[in-house]
Amino acid sequence: MKKVAVIMGSDSDWPVVKGACAQLQELGVPYEAHILSAHRTPAAAADFARSARQNGFGVLICAAGMAAHLAGAFAGNSTLPVIGIPMRGGAMDGLDALLATVQMPSGIPVATVAINGAKNAAVLAAQILAVSNDALATKLDRAREDMAAQIAEKESKLQAELKG
Repeated sequence: MKKVAVIMGSDSDWPVVKGACAQLQELGVPYEAHILSAHRTPAAAADFARSARQNGFGVLICAAGMAAHLAGAFAGNSTLPVIGIPMRGGAMDGLDALLATVQMPSGIPVATVAINGAKNAAVLAAQILAVSNDALATKLDRAREDMAAQIAEKESKLQAELKG
């Protein structure tokens, strides 16, 4: 199975980004996590993105706040799917990061999840890899079934309380 690269622009992103790593681990998806900056380490970030396919990666997840150019910088240097996680913070509390991540030029797409949406980024990465991996697709199907069962259980408890 291809690996997922989980890249953050700063170690301050780790408290949120580790949720993506935990989700990937739960699904059995191999990953690596790294700190690279589009602005402070642009050459290293570009080198990583350019060599990602040859290094066994299938999807790149990039988390950044404020100017949030990390996902775009990776997308500009790789044809692998890139998923951006806009991070909360700054003067606009993450809206600036969301807009910077989602507003990419034609031909250089970045799939973008919600502000601080690390878990969904990991699930989307797994779904992309599951296109060619039936075992992973089955794990994702089971995860959906488990979510539905949890909601059904909560609904049952609510209805019992309302009748009680």
